[in-house]
Amino acid sequence: MAHQQNILIVEDEVGLAEILRDYLQASGFSVEMIHNGLEVISWVKNNSPDMILLDLMLPGKDGMEICKEVRSFSNVPIIMTTARVEEIDRLLGLELGSDDYVCKPYSPREVVARVKAVMRRMAMISGETPTQITPIKLDQDRFLASIRGEELELTPVEFRMMQTFLDNLGRVFSRSQLMDKAYVDQRVVSDRTMDTHIKNLRKKMQPYFTDSDVIHSVYGVGYKFELPL
Repeated sequence: MAHQQNILIVEDEVGLAEILRDYLQASGFSVEMIHNGLEVISWVKNNSPDMILLDLMLPGKDGMEICKEVRSFSNVPIIMTTARVEEIDRLLGLELGSDDYVCKPYSPREVVARVKAVMRRMAMISGETPTQITPIKLDQDRFLASIRGEELELTPVEFRMMQTFLDNLGRVFSRSQLMDKAYVDQRVVSDRTMDTHIKNLRKKMQPYFTDSDVIHSVYGVGYKFELPL
């Protein structure tokens, strides 16, 4: 029998935590809940969860402090949840060592999708068999891309953006982060230029993913790349 992945929800709003628990359990995960920040570190050390959904604002000890402390002894994937918009830049910059973040209010279905995306990404990094094999292949030596065996004509900037997205499925990137990845000469371009690159990349991929858009806009932040489940 396959290992049932265990998710720890750290959330002081009990009703919200229970809703997330129900959605995650319906998707095949086992779930534990903690509502006070002071209880988290000892529990994680004793139980080794497969992922932590960690709220930023908690009684006893806040999510930032918990995340930093967990990172001192574990690489367990952490998705932060926050209603504090002013903290988004810090979360995006991964200063805390988190793997992704979700803004409140959020859809429980979105949280489940983020969990699955981070799990897939971690499986690829660890060399395990991922739950989903991407139909997109990149040949970095020749700067060639293909989808289901058909060649996809990409500019060098689009190729590097695609590489960044595929290496980080489900992760949200700001325009400036994508700029740093796409322009190896470190030139500075406008947000409008990055939006145009995204628009062109979407247009080139649309014929292969007619039922869904794989590049998602995250309002006020940037973009993320997710393949259909």
